Amino acid sequence: MKIRRSGRLVDMTRYLLDHPHQLVSLSMFSSRYKAAKSSISEDLVIVSEMLSHDGIGKLVTVPGAAGGVMFIPGWSKEKSLEMIDTLCEQLSKPERLLPGGYLYLTDVLGNPSQVKPMGQVFASVFADRKVDVVMTIATKGIPLAYAVAEQLGVPFVIVRSDSRVTEGSTVSINYVSGSSKAIRTMALARRSLPRGANVLLIDDFMKAGGTIRGMMSLLNEFEANLAGVGVLMEAEGAEKKMVSEYVSLMKLTNVDPDEGLVTISRGNVEQFLK
Repeated sequence: MKIRRSGRLVDMTRYLLDHPHQLVSLSMFSSRYKAAKSSISEDLVIVSEMLSHDGIGKLVTVPGAAGGVMFIPGWSKEKSLEMIDTLCEQLSKPERLLPGGYLYLTDVLGNPSQVKPMGQVFASVFADRKVDVVMTIATKGIPLAYAVAEQLGVPFVIVRSDSRVTEGSTVSINYVSGSSKAIRTMALARRSLPRGANVLLIDDFMKAGGTIRGMMSLLNEFEANLAGVGVLMEAEGAEKKMVSEYVSLMKLTNVDPDEGLVTISRGNVEQFLK
């Protein structure tokens, strides 16, 4: 059945949003909607204008017989900062304080409607980098890493504190925790990363950066490349960071349990947004 143009535009937009960073040929759309390629091209112009207007991404056209269009997620700077400011306000509540200067984030990281926008912001920052895999460490960073991987159109892998029989042979390393200076262990299944993969590291909270440094060392064991580092929140001034280059959405700038004071501001993400 031939679909009317209004329905075609709706379905085309949905398809592109569901398949980020994937090249889609005009022939596929032409066959899908039983429409001429010229009509499909006109529709894509409308879709592209809508995506740009809403500040959620752009369409990239690849010319040639094997070409097509590709949706690149990319929230606008204004839209991203508005989301981050709202999140900072939500988390700046004394009842979220935990021992050690940490914050309770489980409810936010367990809410898909909040995690997805975080993933979209990170995808915007790292859209121009070659990313093959997103990596995180169990457990609280998993929803965020999944959201980022979904927006980048790549798989994600989970580093664990111990080996699991269901994952086959693993590579394990010891690393120094940045906050406690304790020696800890992390492991990753050998089949998780192909040699030479470009890996984006994602974590929910960074105090001194020991866990991130550990994952960076693990990448060396797989002869993988570091594509970037993204953290939901960093602690400011607690200790000297063990990681020099990273992108943080938020920054925990002041914690006073006695006064019940929590101050959260934007992280360094603003300088990376276009």
